[in-house]
Amino acid sequence: MVTTEHVVDALRAVEDPELKRDIVDLGMVRDVRVEGDQVRLTLALTTLNCPLRERLVEDIRRAILALEGVGQVEMETSEMTAEEKGRLQGTSEPEGTVAHLNEIGHVVSVMSGKGGVGKSLVSALLAIGLRRAGHQVGVLDADITGPSIPKMFFRERPRLETSPMAFIPPQSKTGIRVMSINLLLDSEDQAVIWRGPLIGRAIQQFWGEVLWGRLDYLVVDLPPGTSDAPLTVMQSLPQSGVVLVTSPQDLAGMVVRKAARMAQQLGIPILGLIENMSYFVCPDTGKQHEVFGPSHAHEIASELGVPLLSRLPLDPEISRLCDQGRIEDYWATSFEPVVERIIASAFPAKPPLFPAQPAPSRPGVEAQTPQGPG
Repeated sequence: MVTTEHVVDALRAVEDPELKRDIVDLGMVRDVRVEGDQVRLTLALTTLNCPLRERLVEDIRRAILALEGVGQVEMETSEMTAEEKGRLQGTSEPEGTVAHLNEIGHVVSVMSGKGGVGKSLVSALLAIGLRRAGHQVGVLDADITGPSIPKMFFRERPRLETSPMAFIPPQSKTGIRVMSINLLLDSEDQAVIWRGPLIGRAIQQFWGEVLWGRLDYLVVDLPPGTSDAPLTVMQSLPQSGVVLVTSPQDLAGMVVRKAARMAQQLGIPILGLIENMSYFVCPDTGKQHEVFGPSHAHEIASELGVPLLSRLPLDPEISRLCDQGRIEDYWATSFEPVVERIIASAFPAKPPLFPAQPAPSRPGVEAQTPQGPG
């Protein structure tokens, strides 16, 4: 007959994937009860939002069901107290070691040559479209000095949770995981006045010290331009491909060509081009007006040898929903073909040229005390 001692002994073989110690020793197994062929227990997690939760629960079920005489396992989950988490902090490994716990199938970076063309909006719409298609999705806001992703997805700035070794990205109402420097600042209006090396290190930490868990797609909102920050992402993170964003102005077209050349020189596939703010549909007449001049999207795409994924209109409804943190309420039917093309063409994430290295401290420590321009 199975006893509670048998169950506890079996669970000593289950290791917390993050802390690399057995869950019994960590004090995570509680209230074990055996009733006939049924085993009941409570699993105490460092945070209920841990992306590794399902994986750990499955390991526990498997270990208990392997015992002869067990036919059913019922498990409740709870969260450790602050004091219990504090004790685990002193027994964990050095920070910056959780990247190996993340299972990310595709990394799609959204890139523009200049600011103000709607790169962050395209990143958000792409993430939402992928989520509606049934995929597990995350958004990494790599625009350290001009982050806008959290404002789009949350009505109020969410609390950033931590485990003993990593940051836990908050989830939007549809389950999209989001990480941004704005979640680490004392105030969302606080300026991040950093030079390139600090920005690059923070981006690497968002990869190596954030517990993303299993994602089918991670959408990376790149900073504009072709300098340190986008170069860090494209060289140190796995890449499936980039999506280029431009607008109808000649200047934007000229600069997006530079971004395309950068991706080509780094050997990263270009999945396609999106022209944002292409036209405005008059609500009274239904007529299209090219507010920012005639489109050059087709000729740019043809010149670069990449597909034109979409021409997106100006829509006041998007601005309203973004300001309210409700971008997921926008049903962008015109964006659905874009998502289908990305799913069809994005390669599995390729190893980076220069893998991100663990940094000595979390970005949150630096972000709360931004350094001056000196």
